[in-house]
Amino acid sequence: MAAVFSRRTALQLSGALIVSFAIPLGRGFAAAQLAKKPVDPGSVESFLAINPDGTVTVFSGKVDLGTGVRTALTQMVADELDVGFSKVILIQGDTDLTPDQGPTFGSLSIQNGGVQLRQAAATARRALLIEAGRRFKVPAESLRIEDGMVYAPQGAPVALVALIDKQGLSLKLDKTAPLKAPKDFKLVGKSQPRLDIPDKITGQFTYMQDFVLPGMYHGRVIRPPALGATLLSIDEASIADIPGIVKVVRQDNFLGVVAKTEWAAIRGSRRLAATWSEWYGLPNRLELWDHVRRTKIVKDDVTSNTGDSAKALGEAKQGLAATYDFAIHTHGSIGPSCAVARFDGDHLTCWSASQATHNLRKQLAAMFSFKDEQVHCIYIDGSGCYGRNGHEDAAADAALLARAVNAPVRVQWMRADEHGWDPKGPPTLLDMRAGLDADGKITAWESELFIPNGGAGFVALVGADHAGLNSLGSLSPGGVIQDLAIPYAIDNVKTTAHRLESTPFKPAWIRSPGRMQNSFANESFFDEIAAQAKTDPLEARLRYLQDDRGKALLERLATLSAWRTWTKSSHGAKHTGHGLAYTKYELVRTYAGVVCEVEVDRDSGEIAVKRLFVAHDCGQIINPDGLRNQIEGNVVQTVSRVLKEELLFSQSKVTSVDWASYPILRFPEVPEVVMDLIDRPDQVPWGAGEPTAAMVPAAIGNAVFDAIGVRLRSVPFTPAKVLAAIKKT
Repeated sequence: MAAVFSRRTALQLSGALIVSFAIPLGRGFAAAQLAKKPVDPGSVESFLAINPDGTVTVFSGKVDLGTGVRTALTQMVADELDVGFSKVILIQGDTDLTPDQGPTFGSLSIQNGGVQLRQAAATARRALLIEAGRRFKVPAESLRIEDGMVYAPQGAPVALVALIDKQGLSLKLDKTAPLKAPKDFKLVGKSQPRLDIPDKITGQFTYMQDFVLPGMYHGRVIRPPALGATLLSIDEASIADIPGIVKVVRQDNFLGVVAKTEWAAIRGSRRLAATWSEWYGLPNRLELWDHVRRTKIVKDDVTSNTGDSAKALGEAKQGLAATYDFAIHTHGSIGPSCAVARFDGDHLTCWSASQATHNLRKQLAAMFSFKDEQVHCIYIDGSGCYGRNGHEDAAADAALLARAVNAPVRVQWMRADEHGWDPKGPPTLLDMRAGLDADGKITAWESELFIPNGGAGFVALVGADHAGLNSLGSLSPGGVIQDLAIPYAIDNVKTTAHRLESTPFKPAWIRSPGRMQNSFANESFFDEIAAQAKTDPLEARLRYLQDDRGKALLERLATLSAWRTWTKSSHGAKHTGHGLAYTKYELVRTYAGVVCEVEVDRDSGEIAVKRLFVAHDCGQIINPDGLRNQIEGNVVQTVSRVLKEELLFSQSKVTSVDWASYPILRFPEVPEVVMDLIDRPDQVPWGAGEPTAAMVPAAIGNAVFDAIGVRLRSVPFTPAKVLAAIKKT
């Protein structure tokens, strides 16, 4: 078997100087053996290696973006193989070592990536027991594995590694290999301390931003003053007096400075004299929604069509219509993006916090007309992601500059780079219509969504765009039509997504893309219908749900939040209210329900989110503590997005390039989060990175209506919008 090294040793093999690494990651095998490591997702040894010292190395294409999946994936494999938790080493996101399991997005790390790892472990476990049975001359069923040792009714135990021949675990992954019964779980379903937290608390953890290589230079990119401007001229003499400048790099509209120190690179980028053309191609921000409606529709996606909604609307005794909009959001990662790149002849190595290193590999290869195998991408934890932010773009910048100076180059984005040039969650507009009969029963539901065309593909790299290079980019806003269809049983329903030819900014998925915006409209509008029908919002949902699991979740949420006994209160201008939202995510997986308690000041328009109650059913829970972390993260970030976040821009560029102009939630504003986690050990595990987030906007809006009787249909819910809504009543 190949020797497995620590993360520190592994990266030193590739010439890295490490500040501190405690979590295994990166080049886990000696260089001479790297080429032999399979990455075929149909092979067990692509996912697992049992090492001479009894440890198990796990190779995961899914990465931990701060969500705790490193710990959960370790639990799943350790439990399935019956080895100690501390004996499992997880290597993640290294394109030379890990299978391509798809990007780390969509709440799929456990649901897809973890299940693949579990199945690989189950395949290996069965094969090892069969081999042990052959050696012990007993039926495999009579054997048991405990802490990496196989025990027979008679004789001394044997270590798992002793059962492996020279071929290693060269087995075909068998999706039918029996998994452990829930009653036999020792780790899964129990809270396990996260592997990354101790070093993060003590400051020993190394983020991408801390990573260094010997002989590494520092780079900064000078962006155009307008998004579509072209570079007319530069004056290199303008920075000739700055010590440490190595090179000014220009390729088409790509302009950068490489220096021996980071400060020299920063000074050079600020002082380099460059002349750019003017450009005014963005819409007037005050006319954004008119612009969205005027944008050419290239196709319609009908996401549900039951009965005859148009006829039912025409025959309805009561009608209701509303329009909802959701602002453009930036990812707003606390730590700006960073990457390091190095060329070794015609081979490129890039260290990045990308959520999709296998995709990044393809994009970098396309940029330089390389084959994929000429590019090696290695994941190192970044300080936040929330979707496709600027990590990949920083990698492209670093690669362009490294090629120009034939030396390793580190590119650290600044705050203005992150806010100004990362791709955006696109503006979202929804028109809703409903019909009711004389008794208040919903007879028709229609919705129309206006959203950019495309899905979760390749987002064009900024540096490649400016350098005139191909990076496989296309219009890629993410899965923005998901959750447009509704979970409620209504006779006549039609939901249509109008796919637009363009959108003001380069779009990419941001946490719960589309699902948050669509659920905001659906769950807010459902509340409006319930109010018109004079029906309690909880009882209305229970009336139209035919899913027993969904009903059970709502009843538990009602108990958790004391929904049926909760009473409003007011103190002067301040009024309290509570609101509800529910989802079966994408109609096929995780159930989540949220009740929000707010306090609204009618004089100032300020909304204070006090408490959120969450009932959550993601099937089998792997790590309850990790799940709580995820849900809290969902809530806190989304409260920020709903109350505060909105991209500001002129007709040339993004203008909200700092935290003053793009405010986020602060610590005193963080609400209390109360949870009821519904564990179903006999069910498949589903994801938790997004579903709760999708429920928060509507829950807050519905709570505001309960408090002061006004509807908020435009995110963010700023004080100005609240006061305007009050004025209209």
